[in-house]
Amino acid sequence: MKNVRKLTEGAILLAAFAVLLLLTIYVPLLGMVVNLFLAVPFMLFAAKNDIKSISVFIIASLLLSFIVGTIMSLPLALAYGTTGVVIGYFIQRKKNIGVIFLSGSLVFLTNLIIIYVASIAFFKVDMITEMVDMMRQSINTSADLLKNFGNTQDTEKVIKQFNNGLNLIKTLIPTLFVLSSISIVFIIQLVSFPIIRRFGVKIEKWKSFKDISLPKSLIYYFLLTLIASMLLNPEEGTFWYMAIINMTYILQFLIILQGYTFLFYFFDQKGVSKAVSITIAIFTFIMPIFLYIVGILGIIDLGFGLRKGFTKKE
Repeated sequence: MKNVRKLTEGAILLAAFAVLLLLTIYVPLLGMVVNLFLAVPFMLFAAKNDIKSISVFIIASLLLSFIVGTIMSLPLALAYGTTGVVIGYFIQRKKNIGVIFLSGSLVFLTNLIIIYVASIAFFKVDMITEMVDMMRQSINTSADLLKNFGNTQDTEKVIKQFNNGLNLIKTLIPTLFVLSSISIVFIIQLVSFPIIRRFGVKIEKWKSFKDISLPKSLIYYFLLTLIASMLLNPEEGTFWYMAIINMTYILQFLIILQGYTFLFYFFDQKGVSKAVSITIAIFTFIMPIFLYIVGILGIIDLGFGLRKGFTKKE
């Protein structure tokens, strides 16, 4: 009886996955939203079943994705399927919500890297390089038009800045992959957890944003990266240059995140409404000079426990 129930549940979830996959592939605008729910059937199944059953479910979903879609739909099914399975299984094992999030992000990141490498190796398609080349070509075309109106010197300066920015994008591919994985998995969990809770799956709730505090060791990694950058001074294009600049950007992102959590904590302690806090946060994010201030607050909070000085006394 138990096996029949498991088979029935698995069949229903596979059917739901097939419908979501079809909408994602064949209805472009709607698919951009629907694809965020692709992991839900996998979370639900993995949260209630053993490893063997989960493995069979994954294989069945890949076969189904090949039947209802094309071979190009397999990477999509694999990325969302494995991410959903890991999140669901860790929920079943009652892991900490932070561990669940980081594990899901790592699995999604691994899938992104595999898909990117496979597209270059088997199809000779480098999506990021092609996108950068298209942007570069568009900029050069615009520059040629502007030169016809004079002011050639200023135009060349602007073009040089754009080209440097495009070169930086190619250098920061690892950072883009990491931040994309974190963002996508966060959104997936945000839209999926309310759904799977309705099916009786118990999930630990996230801490309030203001209560999130990253590990203090982050500040030491940041300092080591800065020291390595000054001592090694690697040439552009080398492995060490790419490693250091990517580490710097990722750590800066995390420190700025810490700065924002402090701001929300500070505003909460001062009785400022969430609407005002969010508005201020958006304003500081838009203005680069304020981002540096937020980053400095994040460093001070990590290094010296800044928020302890603003805690309300009971």
